[in-house]
Amino acid sequence: MVSADTRKIRLDHIAVVLNQPRIPENIGAAARAMRNMGIRELVVVDPNKNFDFDPILKLATHAASDVVASMRLYPTLQAALAPYRFVVGTTARLGGQRRVSDPAVTARKLIPVSQENRIALVFGREDRGLSNEDLRLCHALVNIPTADFSSLNLAQAVMVLCYEMNRAAADDRRPFTPKLANRYQLDGMYDQLREILIRICYLNPENPDYWMNHLRNFFTRLGLRAREVSIIRGIIRQVNWYSEKRYRDGLEEGLQKAREKETCD
Repeated sequence: MVSADTRKIRLDHIAVVLNQPRIPENIGAAARAMRNMGIRELVVVDPNKNFDFDPILKLATHAASDVVASMRLYPTLQAALAPYRFVVGTTARLGGQRRVSDPAVTARKLIPVSQENRIALVFGREDRGLSNEDLRLCHALVNIPTADFSSLNLAQAVMVLCYEMNRAAADDRRPFTPKLANRYQLDGMYDQLREILIRICYLNPENPDYWMNHLRNFFTRLGLRAREVSIIRGIIRQVNWYSEKRYRDGLEEGLQKAREKETCD
């Protein structure tokens, strides 16, 4: 039994269904696109009478020959879709009562569906796509956004959808969490920051924790890493050194003026 990662789409539950393809080479090119993206289940419905394996295999190339070899043929779309629990139909036409999604959104929606259900991605014939009757067999519709010219080659359309399925299989959608600074590093930074802010009169020495709590909350939201804590502590040390230097320079300047005054007197 295959253990499913519910954050990813199951490509082994995805099939490509080509309804009434007219050109054998398009079947082969579609098989190659599928194989590139890790999808291997190909179904062909009522192909052209000129159906011939030679041009199909030529366009599929040796890499996708296994997809062609296991391809299943059906006389009707309804019969082909019988084993599938969820069907996605492709359409170039928008408007009316059609509720369509783009390929990326569709792929994400299919992640939970694919865990326990076989899914069919249905593509219509090259010249007119899927009919209204065909679309009524679908649970969802997907449209591939294009510019002024909306017609895509069949294999190109297969590649776009299979690419998005592959992305949904590779992307586990877990947010990246860096290795954060430990408590010892943070406490050292806060002590150092508290001391310097009191020294430069930013914090009230009688109640420094009031504003320090705001600063702690601010840095907590940022999620500081050890390297970032080290940078902040370096800045604090530099501010402390410069303030002490300015203080010493001021004392030296005051003593120098005092000596000059004594000399003049």
